[in-house]
Amino acid sequence: MSLKLSKTQQLRNLLQSSQLEFIMEAHNGLSATIVEETGFKGIWASGLALSAQFGVRDNNEASWTQIVDMLEFMSDATHIPILLDGDTGYGNFNNMRRLVKKLEQRQIGGVCIEDKLFPKTNSFIAGERQPLADIDEFCGKIKAGKESQTDPNFCIIARVEAFIAGWDLSEAIKRAEAYHQAGADGILIHSKLSRPDEILSFAKEWANRLPLVIVPTKYYSTPTEVFRKAEISLIIWANHLIRGAISTMQRISKDIYDHETLINIEDEISPVKEIFRLQGAEELLTAEKRYFTRKTQTQVIVLAASQGKELNSLTLDKPKVMLPVGGKPLLRRLVDQFKKMEINDLLVVAGYKAESINIPGIQVIVNQDYETTGELTSLACSQSKFNDDLIILYGDLLFRNYILRDLLNTNGEIITVVDSAMKNISKSGIPDYAFCSKPDDRSLFNPDVNLLKIDHNPENASGRWLGMLKFNKEGKKCLDQALNELKKEPNFHQMGIPDLCNYLINQGKEIKVLYINGHWLDINSLEDLDKAGDFTHFNY
Repeated sequence: MSLKLSKTQQLRNLLQSSQLEFIMEAHNGLSATIVEETGFKGIWASGLALSAQFGVRDNNEASWTQIVDMLEFMSDATHIPILLDGDTGYGNFNNMRRLVKKLEQRQIGGVCIEDKLFPKTNSFIAGERQPLADIDEFCGKIKAGKESQTDPNFCIIARVEAFIAGWDLSEAIKRAEAYHQAGADGILIHSKLSRPDEILSFAKEWANRLPLVIVPTKYYSTPTEVFRKAEISLIIWANHLIRGAISTMQRISKDIYDHETLINIEDEISPVKEIFRLQGAEELLTAEKRYFTRKTQTQVIVLAASQGKELNSLTLDKPKVMLPVGGKPLLRRLVDQFKKMEINDLLVVAGYKAESINIPGIQVIVNQDYETTGELTSLACSQSKFNDDLIILYGDLLFRNYILRDLLNTNGEIITVVDSAMKNISKSGIPDYAFCSKPDDRSLFNPDVNLLKIDHNPENASGRWLGMLKFNKEGKKCLDQALNELKKEPNFHQMGIPDLCNYLINQGKEIKVLYINGHWLDINSLEDLDKAGDFTHFNY
């Protein structure tokens, strides 16, 4: 059947097919997708199954608007027609008119209504005590539905409940013929017997006046060939997906409860990626690439290969970045700051005791030669993974959140951060001093300042360099080129990030400066670690 046909035309073709056709129950978008993927040409939106997935009884406890909302998800997820089990039409002729209108709006193929009273009760619950609708009133409901439809192929199936209610064949035929004359597009004859005798008697007497639909839930052992010979038009497998789902969920739930582990069931159930596939996750990713233009996602590369020998025994079993500061590892604090800014592409270049870095949400690359190489070698280890928008920083930094925010919002191909206050300079380590084109004039907002060089001599320095750089797409090209050139130098493995900055400047590349005034620390000693504990109380 061509999927270019409307869903209403597809359903009508199924009803009028010269061969026996089949449709399968579904109760939500996921099960509807599975039915279509299996190969069925149509879907039965079972009232029992829809009620069950809402967790309510099949007594019109789920409102018709809730049913229609679920049908919309099912229709959107599939290309094949849906025949709704519309119970009694959810009210009188007026409700029926509105129902048809809403179903057509959602491209539902048709609706089946049964000749019982609203609110209905499932046919297999004391069916013989359930009164049937007045024939004339039910015919009026069919006429109202047919005259309300705007799509000539929309189908209304009349479900005859005479056998369920304990009536004989003559009553069933009388009702079916009346519904035929009222404009029904097909007749569904229902039976609760475990043998198909009533159904076959009806089919013989009916003689194909209209397409005949059956639901062999109770007489399921009957060979399908029997129904072909009886010239049945359509078989509905009415509630088997919801029943299968229930038994599987019960078994799995009990196994997990009893054994307090997933190991017994994980290999038996669908992987999460199968849910993603059925949901169409791959299509969304493709659509995002086509339609969703957004800024390149910022990447962060944290250089964290050093031990931090100045910290004595504290780093015997872990690198400096894993030292606790205020009860949380230093690297964890950095990761949290970036995630607060919705930066999730976090890459850490480790070295010493790399195996002890166990922070979730990061990718770890190891510089195996960390003992004999410098920062540029660590950076080069991550070069193949550079994004077009990235931040490079030392892993032993603590800083206030606004510094990162201002860095992200500062325009320029290459940007660095300089502290013009130069307070709290550690007694350990060798500070890096920044020499800039202009001093920090705190009366100006975001002045245009370039970095001239980085040096260890503080004389006439504009401030202290933080060890933090940001590159946009063009800046990243300069970074790649600089690294490739510097790798040719005999002393490359001893070079640090300041050497990279100075090389870029000497090559005529501008490095813009973001001035700050304190509010950061680098951790090089026990004294720094003590200060860090106080610093974190005011940082978040």
